[in-house]
Amino acid sequence: MDAFYASVEQRDKPELRGRPVIVGAPPTRRGVVCAASYEARRFGVRSAMPSATAGRLCPQGVFVRPEFTRYSEESKKIMAIVAETGAVIEQVSIDEAYLDLSDAIGGEGDERLYHAVPLAKELKARIRRERGLNTSIGIAANKLLAKLGSDFNKPDGLTLIPERDKVLFLRPLPVRAIPGVGQVTEQRLIEHGLNTIADLQDYPGDLQHLLGSFGPSLKRAAMGDDSRSVGGREGVKSISSENTFLQDTDDRTILRASLLEQAEDVSRRLQRKQLGAHTVQVKVRYSDFTTLTRQLTIEEPVS
Repeated sequence: MDAFYASVEQRDKPELRGRPVIVGAPPTRRGVVCAASYEARRFGVRSAMPSATAGRLCPQGVFVRPEFTRYSEESKKIMAIVAETGAVIEQVSIDEAYLDLSDAIGGEGDERLYHAVPLAKELKARIRRERGLNTSIGIAANKLLAKLGSDFNKPDGLTLIPERDKVLFLRPLPVRAIPGVGQVTEQRLIEHGLNTIADLQDYPGDLQHLLGSFGPSLKRAAMGDDSRSVGGREGVKSISSENTFLQDTDDRTILRASLLEQAEDVSRRLQRKQLGAHTVQVKVRYSDFTTLTRQLTIEEPVS
């Protein structure tokens, strides 16, 4: 779905249509952006950005508090429409899913991909007609390429990536377009002159000496190869890091240093596994074992 949270708000509140809508904490309070409409994105506003920064970038932005229950109900209605395609479905977030249409359409290889185009067009039209929201779809032979295709021509996009063209399609894209390449990995690649996927494709070797175990899988991704199955259970559902202090402490300097170390640990593991997370949670346990948790779900995955 395109700018899902913000699009639901604009659909339900006509006065917000055409305006830069920012779903999240107001800029006067500590908090982050959960989602931004395309009007707000033109000012540089992005998911997971501090709300104060978003307010500075887009002074005319309309900040709206998120209503996750409403977004979840909308998601269920959309996924019910998707299910009627007869595809094998793997829902990966509130507004995103992979569909395997192998058994629903005929043909082989690229011919099968072209047969999926009319069905994709009808799915987009039906969601627009029944739910009043825009969808972007990528069609390809594997999950990596389908994901990149769905991001390629947003909003309201439909992109087909034939197998014969996949290497050429990927070449001009920046290295950060590959899922799992976060800021740290991107910077390391750029330091070695690897700015685009073409640079990764042309690089001699498997990148292991630069990125460790992540190198060979990144090299395969740069060539458009991905063996993951739709609906498979090969992926991890969560990554966490915990620390129990030897002595109880309420020293914020110690706590902040520990939290930063844990965040960096989780980030490294996400990038190594080529994953992004939609929900970030912090848990605090006191000396009497009272446990508090706070979590935030954002629209675009972060690593």
